[in-house]
Amino acid sequence: MIRRIRRVVRLVVPYRKDLSLAWSTIKGRKGGFVGSFVAIAAGSAVITACGTLLVSGLGTGVTPERYSGTAVVLGAQQSFRLDETSEVRYGERVTLPADKVAAVAAVPGVQSAIGDVTIEVGVLASDGDAVAGPDGFPVFGHGWSAAALAPFRVREGRAPAAPDEVVLDADLAARGDVSLDATVRLVSGSVPASYRVVGIATAPGDGLDRQSAVFVTDDQATKLSGRPDRVDAIGVLAAPGVTPEQLAERITAAVPGLVAHTGTGRGDVEFLDVGDARSLVVETAASFGGTMVLIVVFVVASTLALSVRQRRRELALLRAIGATPKQIQWMIGAEMTLVSSVGAVVGALPGVALAYVMRSVFVVADAMPPDFQMRVGSLPVLASLVLCMTSARLAGWLVARRVAKISPVEALGDAHVEPKKLGWVRLTIGVLLIPLGLLLALGNVASPGDSAADTAGSAVLLFVVALGCLGPLLLRGAVVLFGSRLNRQSTASGFLAQANARANSRRLSSAITPLAMGVALAAVQVFGAATTIAAARHQLEDGLRADHVLTASSGAGVSPEVVDAVRGVPGVAVTTPVARMRVLVTFPSEDSTATRVFAAQGVAPERLSETMDLAVDQGDIAELRGEAVALSRVVAQTVRARVGATIELRLGDGTLARPRVVAIYENGLGFGEVTLPNDLVVAHTTARVDTAVLIRSVDGTDPEALAGALRGAVARYPTVRVGDRQTFLAAPGPGGSGDWALNLLFQTVLLGYIAIAVVNTLVMATTARVREFAMLQLIGASRDQLRAMMNGEARIVVFAALLFGLLATIPPLIGISLGLTKSPVPTISLTGLIAIVTLTIALSWGAIRVATRYGLRPAPVDAIGGRE
Repeated sequence: MIRRIRRVVRLVVPYRKDLSLAWSTIKGRKGGFVGSFVAIAAGSAVITACGTLLVSGLGTGVTPERYSGTAVVLGAQQSFRLDETSEVRYGERVTLPADKVAAVAAVPGVQSAIGDVTIEVGVLASDGDAVAGPDGFPVFGHGWSAAALAPFRVREGRAPAAPDEVVLDADLAARGDVSLDATVRLVSGSVPASYRVVGIATAPGDGLDRQSAVFVTDDQATKLSGRPDRVDAIGVLAAPGVTPEQLAERITAAVPGLVAHTGTGRGDVEFLDVGDARSLVVETAASFGGTMVLIVVFVVASTLALSVRQRRRELALLRAIGATPKQIQWMIGAEMTLVSSVGAVVGALPGVALAYVMRSVFVVADAMPPDFQMRVGSLPVLASLVLCMTSARLAGWLVARRVAKISPVEALGDAHVEPKKLGWVRLTIGVLLIPLGLLLALGNVASPGDSAADTAGSAVLLFVVALGCLGPLLLRGAVVLFGSRLNRQSTASGFLAQANARANSRRLSSAITPLAMGVALAAVQVFGAATTIAAARHQLEDGLRADHVLTASSGAGVSPEVVDAVRGVPGVAVTTPVARMRVLVTFPSEDSTATRVFAAQGVAPERLSETMDLAVDQGDIAELRGEAVALSRVVAQTVRARVGATIELRLGDGTLARPRVVAIYENGLGFGEVTLPNDLVVAHTTARVDTAVLIRSVDGTDPEALAGALRGAVARYPTVRVGDRQTFLAAPGPGGSGDWALNLLFQTVLLGYIAIAVVNTLVMATTARVREFAMLQLIGASRDQLRAMMNGEARIVVFAALLFGLLATIPPLIGISLGLTKSPVPTISLTGLIAIVTLTIALSWGAIRVATRYGLRPAPVDAIGGRE
């Protein structure tokens, strides 16, 4: 035991001495460590923000309202599990068999079990005006028995007893100025029906904040839902002395096929958007957080490497006076430990603030409810601390290896001369990554049909890493080819700028690499998105043949019976109902299976090409009936399906189907990647309605006259609106309307961090040249000439970053365009290109000018004898 204690002491005491020495070094060289500190603090902020979102998505939610009086809420499995760690949410509500209610009621400890059905309705007062829910939230109808789950209490009147009787919650009645015995119309889908108000009910606590509720008889609620043998959820009241957790275990053990929710988890069943938001937050935070960890490690490593390289003279002197390689490595490791730990902790607080900013964007994008709670804890901060410290220590060790291994004499001689040749490992990796990136972007190395954006993202990262490996070599070549055009060698400042760029290519490339990385990533995102949007818009505009479109003024949709009402209107040639949902397709992938989510539409195949041209390449869209499906070309390639084959597909409510592929088409971006029979899609949506109805008129029909006739035909459906084809073109596409906002958020955060890294690196590289500036002034150079020299270097930095960054985007963008449109020419946004160039110039030129001004502040005589 004593020997072990002595061994530990011998290990700890030197480490404490190393920390003490490191702290002394940091205090004496504050300027040299500021850049590393900034890079680590900014990286810590981003990682902490992603971690906070991830923890919030895993552990928080929304407090239940109508289910607040229950001990346990039972629902169906609302997601499809891909593996042990990830799952995909179904877009529609998954329902339960109604006979499960009796089975649950028989479980010991259950006081009562009540099945609940939820019908989204519109409420119209006697004057025809709509009575909206609070803050725009919807109004839901339920059977009266479900009122006990809150519980609601009748404040005035009585419970409904007849099919035409209704009870309103008190807030809804007050907003609509509705009193007892008044008549209101409930619109389910598009169909209105009159009800007499027989009661006003109050909710417990502060009432309903996310919804309004109306109650009809249980039989009427079942009729309106259209599913007489299904319920949306089962609320359970516990017997005295039974805890919710105990009851949940008993129920799930006794009745299979149920998912039990307690606490705030009950809100996931009541509000599907909460569960969807939780899943989206977890998925995006984990995915983006993983990408940011790689970027942060790369930036922190390059920044620390630059910081250590700037101390070559000091480290060489330590080696010359007897410091061992191990002592050098321990000293640098201790410095990295101190700087990274303090930087990670300092960046944590801004990281929490950034998480709340990101949450706000989720809310604006309608991807998260406004009352979704955030959980701020220590786990994201600890994870950020570990990641930042690990990357810093690894970077310090890699950079210190070369300095620590060379002999003292070589160390002093090498202190101020950059090696001309790159290491063979670095050179080999950089050279191999270029053809690998080309194959990934253009050679179908990824599975056929895979997301072009994902493939392009992988390819551009390979090119960026290759640029980091080959940066000094590429920079020398760029200076040789274009240096004379960027700087006139006839002037002293131009000559010095080019000479410095050639002699210090490693130092300059360390500043150019993160800048080129930002250019490449921004260009792929901006131009890739522009290509996708342009292709979708082109397909939609060219493929839409309808003259008029029927839509709903509320989110309830258009009931199928509206199609029958307008089909016989004089002048109407073709009517095509369109319903939308998300579907999951499972397909063979290597040695196992994979599952992907695709946007789907349900259409009627009769004369479909007269209202919607999908550009069918193979098969016959007229066969789209029963168990049939049509796939876009990209989806068909992804799932390896052909005409006549059968695929495994899960509809929006989780129902498993195995339809036969009857057609493959091109216009998937504009209309939907999967096309199914309309009746199949409508039957498996939550509201059982269409999104729109496309109408093609008979040739020669007056558009205005037909629009008037259509308005007359749908007059008895108060929520249905008649519009022209622009109504359909302006509607959110199959991919969703909030995707652009989330994509913009993540790219802003990513590019913002890269911008910080770029400025930080340029400032570090420039301010470290104080002694060089002093020497040039002492031999006759003026301050104006030095500023002109740095302007020349800034031109080289900007040009090289734009050249290398934009070249790295060409193969990925060609791959995106080929995958989406079969054309190798992507859509280039002129506004985006100008913004990228302007931002690149502003970041690099501004950072170099500010750092140059700082470097020229001390007098030359004082600076030449000072520190590096």
